[in-house]
Amino acid sequence: MKAPQMPDRPTLDGLEAKWSAAWEEAGTYRFDRSRPRAEVFAVDTPPPTVSGSLHVGHVFSYTQTDVLARYQRMLGKAVFYPIGWDDNGLATERRVQNYFGVRCDPGQPYDPDFTPPAKPADPAVPISRPNFVELCFRLTEEDEKAFEGLFRRLALSFDWSHHYTTIGVESRRVSQAMFLRNLARGEAYRHEAPTLWDVDFQTAVAQAELEDRERPGAYHRLRFPLADGSGGAVEIETTRPELVPACVALVAHPDDERYRPLFGTHVLTPLFSVKVPVVAHHLAEPDKGSGIAMICTFGDLTDVTWWRELALPTRTVIERDGRLGDAPFGSPGWESEDPERARRYYRELEGQTVKRAQARIVEQLADSGDLIGEPRPVTHAVKFYEKGERPLEIVSSRQWYLKTMPLRERLLERGRQLSWLPPFMRARYENWVEGLTGDWALSRQRFFGVPFPVWYRLGGDGEPLEHDLLLPDESRLPIDPSTDVPEGYDSAERGKPGGFIGDPDIMDTWATSSLTPQIAGGYLSDPDLFGRVFPMDLRPQAHDIIRTWLFSTVVRAELESDSLPWSHAAISGWILDPDRKKLSKSKGNVIVPAEPIEAYGTDAVRYWAASARLGVDSAYDEQQMKVGRRLAIKVLNATRFMLSRLGSDLELSPPGSMEPLDRSMLAGLDAVVEEATAAFDAYDYARALEHAEAFFWRFCDDYLELVKSRAYGDASSPATASARYALLVGLEAQLRLFAPILPYATEEAWSWFHDGSIHLERWPGGGMAPEGSDPALLRAVAEVLAAVRKAKSEAHVSMRSPVHRCIVRGPASEMALLEKAVGDLTEAGVIDELDLLVADTSSALSIEVLLGEPGARDQES
Repeated sequence: MKAPQMPDRPTLDGLEAKWSAAWEEAGTYRFDRSRPRAEVFAVDTPPPTVSGSLHVGHVFSYTQTDVLARYQRMLGKAVFYPIGWDDNGLATERRVQNYFGVRCDPGQPYDPDFTPPAKPADPAVPISRPNFVELCFRLTEEDEKAFEGLFRRLALSFDWSHHYTTIGVESRRVSQAMFLRNLARGEAYRHEAPTLWDVDFQTAVAQAELEDRERPGAYHRLRFPLADGSGGAVEIETTRPELVPACVALVAHPDDERYRPLFGTHVLTPLFSVKVPVVAHHLAEPDKGSGIAMICTFGDLTDVTWWRELALPTRTVIERDGRLGDAPFGSPGWESEDPERARRYYRELEGQTVKRAQARIVEQLADSGDLIGEPRPVTHAVKFYEKGERPLEIVSSRQWYLKTMPLRERLLERGRQLSWLPPFMRARYENWVEGLTGDWALSRQRFFGVPFPVWYRLGGDGEPLEHDLLLPDESRLPIDPSTDVPEGYDSAERGKPGGFIGDPDIMDTWATSSLTPQIAGGYLSDPDLFGRVFPMDLRPQAHDIIRTWLFSTVVRAELESDSLPWSHAAISGWILDPDRKKLSKSKGNVIVPAEPIEAYGTDAVRYWAASARLGVDSAYDEQQMKVGRRLAIKVLNATRFMLSRLGSDLELSPPGSMEPLDRSMLAGLDAVVEEATAAFDAYDYARALEHAEAFFWRFCDDYLELVKSRAYGDASSPATASARYALLVGLEAQLRLFAPILPYATEEAWSWFHDGSIHLERWPGGGMAPEGSDPALLRAVAEVLAAVRKAKSEAHVSMRSPVHRCIVRGPASEMALLEKAVGDLTEAGVIDELDLLVADTSSALSIEVLLGEPGARDQES
């Protein structure tokens, strides 16, 4: 401890730049890798998507995590707190396309001298994949600098030496190695199957990336004639009449009496006269429409289930570009009772978009008499890719998959072993796992991402031998099969009969992000580090990506390490606007983080974020930030005031005896430390803040006023020594209580009388008050002082105006307490005469205040 050196007028201005630079230079938040695993607290920090700009929701959730990390550091833990950027995937590609006005065309040759247009071109300029990837790297590097600047200003205590990107060398190496191990263990496979497909992004989409959106549609009631020629017919209702040419069966519930006689018979599809069976399946809904539905390949995920479980044929008409492709009626697999008529009708649909094909086929069905009545409008849920703008289609394609369906029970058990914060979030995970409908589709038909480390041998006809894989040794990773060459081949053999070809796909971005514990922890590159940090202690994230990031990370750790990747999952809520709507770019209500930080300061914004509990959606609230700014300023001013009373010699030892009021304050502070510690241990930083803040204001408003005269007295006086000691101990403890939440104000205040950072100090412990101290004394004295202040305020006189007489009535126990602090109370309230009178029953105090000269009117409070 050093002699105090304080500014004349404390201010928050300039603290952020000052202390951010000082922390970086001193390595304040560097991870101490010499510590054993038991003394480490490791955080699997979310790598934010680098696709433009951060929003205030990032400030909210990342601050909450940082508060927890800072607390663990003050407990004496070595905190492993890395940061990464999620820079590969569709979001980055779309930003690059829009920013430069280019589009990736893998058929274009690489141009080493390519320069993007000065302004985004329209139409977009086609460029090679290597040129496109170079632009992706260029733009993400610029975005990452801006992200880092904001995170540093926000005082997020990352160890920036443990920094990674999801497209970096180590991330690619780990992702490819884990895939090869999944493949070797039989957990990964490539398969031709119905695939959810975004026709705009031209890529497969995983179940975890879906979202339902309400869209207008219409039920069309269609007539399917019985194939036996009896003249009978079955009526079905569908919202997708354009899929009639892809119909392979009609289905009803096995217990539906209306259709049981038809099971095993056939009907003819309208317009196309294809004979299809009537089948039974428990997923059919008797109370939906007419109770019988057509199965098409493929209209939705239920169609896929029916097709697979009932072993139905495939007649696919929707292609990857979202248009209707060839349907060769009359050829094998496309048999028709009237193929010429079928082809005539279909020629008008072929090549059309789904929307236009639907409009035309409805006209055809109406003309043929197979449309019954008018279409019935309906609003229904339609599946979209979460980043897409058109409904998903289901096409047949060859994709890489990771087996997750066989893991369901193991994954549910892992969810029960994980400590969820708050606990109710576990239900979201369990609902997702229980609702899985297929294995995880790993591959994407995009360009900027981690490529699959696979080549295929080419046959004599130049076609890939799908099951004759050429795989690299792990020591060669990372590799790019589009430019690198497999062992035993040279580049001249690429694409030639008898040669090889690289897998053109990249991994789903979650296939890389699901390995953040392994990437950040150095699983392949630094086994010593990995042994000190894995399994990690905390995974913080938002609740909307439980089904993606959290689930996929659990899957990868289960397959690779037979363990959970972390022990705790802290799930943050969303930020809502004042109308309780989620902040989003599409709604136009996004708030740029720099705005509140500039207006109120980082500590104030952190205070707002730390006031919200985990798992709770919270409104953006500038009033709360104003409260936080006031608190940060008060911390500085109160510290300066106390240090000015303590003198230059702060090497104070506990006095031989302490004044009752000082002991009472320290007893109350002991209780607050205990409450705040328990709250933080339960990851409830908001409750810890509530306890610390409430005590701090009582401390400033009451205790400081009560002891400031005594603290400013003769240094040799035992009463003065007691006050100064209590003030110093109370000040240090409270600065440390606030340090995780208000890092700038507390560091500044601490520096006035300490060397070294407060953020490396130990969290305050109990036992500050001597044994037998009673916190009730300060509360009782504060109540009387408040009544005196109220009387003076109502009389519009100065707080230093004298009180002729103050009469306090109450229980004997309360009077005995007040008796111990008469000197401090009369000094602080400027009370000439204080009468403490024992009352009969009530535990409440009755306080009369007589101002001014004798004879003045009584004012009762």
